[in-house]
Amino acid sequence: MGYWDLEEGKDCVEKTWITTKIGTALGLVGSAYHLVAFQPDSALQAVQTAAKGTITMASLGAIFGMATCLSAQARNAPDDPLNYFIGGCAAGVFLGARRHSAMTGASACVGLGTVAMFTKVGKMEGWQIAGPPKM
Repeated sequence: MGYWDLEEGKDCVEKTWITTKIGTALGLVGSAYHLVAFQPDSALQAVQTAAKGTITMASLGAIFGMATCLSAQARNAPDDPLNYFIGGCAAGVFLGARRHSAMTGASACVGLGTVAMFTKVGKMEGWQIAGPPKM
């Protein structure tokens, strides 16, 4: 089962597990590109760089998944796109805390929250970014 197959506001652990796995995969890919672009001086530095990026992205996924699901439960509005904004904002605040920057946290909150909200709206309304042309 995928993320969108699970009911909103239910199965928070399963949804969080899925978003954590997605975040981990993105973190691994991003770390691989970072290691190729910026060659580390030692193997230890390469492992530290890869772990830092991967753990950060996995944490962002977990925070997003849990905040979105708990927001849906607490607000008793499972299909509201605001839940996704709250989840994205919570992940953005974590990113700001990780960087020790309130400006990064605030802008990531707005940016990630907006992207997440529009992703939910697009899913609800059937938006397609790519696909076969309609004839």
